This record gives sequence, C-alpha cells and structure tokens, in this order.
Amino acid sequence: MANKKTASEYTLSNILLFFIPLALSASLTSVSHVIINGTLSRAESAELIISNYAIAFSLFSIMERPALVFRQTSSALAKERSTFRALCSFFIKIMAILMFLCILISFSPLGEWMFTQFFNAEPENIPVLMNTFKLLAVVILLSGIRTLYQGIMINHLETKWVTYGVIIRLIGMITIALYFIHYAELLSSIAGAIIFLTGMLIECVISVWRGNRLNKAEPVNDEKQKSLTQKEIGRFYTPLMFYLSFQTVITPVIYACLSYVDNVNLGIASFALAYSVTNLIISFFMYTHQVVLQFYETNKKAVFQCIVIFSIVPSTLLVILCYTPVGMWFMDAVFGTSGPLAKETLNVLQFFIIKTFVFPWVDYLAGILMLKKKTGAMLRPQFYNLVTVAFILVICVILFPALNGRAGAIAASLGEMVGLIAVYFVVRRYKKNLEQETKNFESM
Repeated sequence: MANKKTASEYTLSNILLFFIPLALSASLTSVSHVIINGTLSRAESAELIISNYAIAFSLFSIMERPALVFRQTSSALAKERSTFRALCSFFIKIMAILMFLCILISFSPLGEWMFTQFFNAEPENIPVLMNTFKLLAVVILLSGIRTLYQGIMINHLETKWVTYGVIIRLIGMITIALYFIHYAELLSSIAGAIIFLTGMLIECVISVWRGNRLNKAEPVNDEKQKSLTQKEIGRFYTPLMFYLSFQTVITPVIYACLSYVDNVNLGIASFALAYSVTNLIISFFMYTHQVVLQFYETNKKAVFQCIVIFSIVPSTLLVILCYTPVGMWFMDAVFGTSGPLAKETLNVLQFFIIKTFVFPWVDYLAGILMLKKKTGAMLRPQFYNLVTVAFILVICVILFPALNGRAGAIAASLGEMVGLIAVYFVVRRYKKNLEQETKNFESM
C-alpha cells in the first residue's frame, strides 16, 4: 500500500492534492449525462426522447445503487490483498441478485407494469423504455466492477488513475455521440443508453487493469482475511446500501410526481436538464466522504476547512449560471437548446442553489459515520429526506401544478436541508456517547 505520511504532514494542501483528481473524475462523470442529454436534445422530438431516457435512467439508478456502494466499501474495508478477496466473494453474491432482478424486469411483464404504474409512462412508449433499460442493465454490472477496483486506487492514494479512466471514457462517449448526431434519424432514448454503455465499458477495463496491478503488489495476509468475514462486510455494506438507495429513490419519486404537473413533457425535460447541470456542479464535491475516510483521524481541522470550500464554491457557480447571461449561453452551447425549454431549465436551477450548499455538509457527516463503521445510523436522516421530498412534491402538484419542473427542485432542496439537520444530530449524539464511554473506561 502507498506509504502513509505522519499526522503532522497531512495539511490542507496535501488533502487537496488527493481530492482534486478524485473530485475531477466525479465532475467529469457528470459530463457523461450532459453529453447524452446534449445529444438527445438535438433530435426533432427532443422533449419526448429526453423524457423517455430520464424515466429509464431513473429505474437504472435505483438498480445501480447497490453496485456503487462497493466504492465506499472497498476503500473502507479492503486494506490488503486478502481482505479484497473476501470482499470480492461478497460482491459476486450481490451482483448475481442484481442481474437476476434486471433480467426479470427486462423480459417479463414486471418491467412494463413498473414503467406504467410508477412512472406513468404512456403505453406507446413502453417498448422503447424496455429496450433502453436492457442496455442500461449491462451498465450496472460494469459499474459495479469499476467501483470495486476504484476503492483499491483510492486506498493507495492513486486518485489520478480514477481521473484517467473517466477522461478516456468521455472520449469514447463523445465519439459515439458524434456518430448519432451525424445520423440524426437514429437519435432516441436507446441511443443515449448505447453512449452510456460504451463509456462505462471503457472505464471498467481501465479500473480493473490498474486496480489489479496495485492489488497484486500487496502481500497476502491470512490473518487479515480471517478477520474480515462476510458477516462483517454485510454489517457495513447493507446499511450503507439502503442509505444510498434512499438517496437514489428520490429522483424517480420526483419524476413520477412531475407527470401530474400542467406541462408534463416540459416539466420533466426541464428538471432533467437542470438536475444534470446541478450534478455537474456539485459532483466535483461528491467524494467529500473519501476525504473523511482517509484523513479525518489525522487532521480534523484541515478536513473541516475543505468542507467550507466545498459548500461555497458550487453555490457561487450556480448563482452565476442562474442570474447572469452565462446561463442562456451555457444552455445553447452545451445542450443545444433555447427558447421555453432553456428558460424553464434556468428557472428550475434557481431552486437548486440550496442543495448545492447543503450537500457537502451532509456527505461530510456521513463520512464520519462510515469511518466509525456506524453506517446503520445513516438510514434515518435519509428517510427523513425522502419523506420531505415526497410531501413537498404532493403539496406543489396539488396546489401549484404550474410550477412544473421547479416543484422537483424545491422538494429536492428542502429534503436535503432536513437530511442535514437529522444527520447532524445523529453524529452529535454518537460523539457524546463515545466521550462518555471514554470517561467511563478511564475511571476504571
């Protein structure tokens, strides 16, 4: 494993050198969705095609979440070659279950029923939605393998390789996107899935190659392998999986409710574009918990300083985008859209400013709980977030349907605030209990 510095050497600049490549990779990953939406927005029936892709992607996001959790699980638990082997055994079991569920959805009436009942999809759109999801199901497998090996790279502080993988992935996606743009008659939600699948395959291959090289350099430690059992992995992984799954469920809940606003296609399309822009901005700070996992115990002050920066910068960028001429230029240059859709997207973005400020603090506090192996304590705050989103959405749809996509942004931001308050009190209570246990031990 990479040589660790002493605690005194972990300064703010050291942490940023670790974080920036990792954060850049997250930000570039969000560009993937900008590429896809930007490509699909050039089709003749752009609103319908983007809406179809967004619906299929929402179901994909729910199914993918258990696979993505292996990035945090691997970076927190797989410290040696032997413990990684134990984690791989656990990974195979989880992916087998996920693939079975994807096959069931793709090739049985269950998928049609889910799209109709939960996403209020029109019957004529079901065939294209099903075909789109079939391709996205393959992405789930590749994504899981990718994140498993990325955990190794993070533990070795080789975050630059995560960035390299994403950059090459984007090159491949842009190449395929240009092909579809050239042959505009092929543009559909299925084309979006093909672009995504191509990029994920490229990144997966690079992650496995580099992760394996780092893993093979580690000595096999039989004692460590015995100390990391399947049960221990499950105790860490399962609560974290449900926590992040709650987070992912929020998006399809929003899309489902937006199907009842005044202008359904405009509402869903504007929210989808605004949400992708928001993720593009805050994605640079989505690995805040990794900073906590790697450095919190050695320099809490420097980590806290990072979080302050992480909350101010994305909010400022979004304010500039929403309240200056840069916004309309961005919509035209990046998404190739103008007029009502571009204007409505910027209106939706205004309500995401709160979310961009709050999110890094939520991830910071969640990282502390991951570090202490208290992932079970993360569930309740996320549940409060989901309930708040659903409640606000119902109120907006019933009383203010003219808000269209803005209703989704309002609900998402208020839900994030409630989640922050809840997780703050969880961490505060945990620290008090730990201090009390320490006092009791010292008094013995």
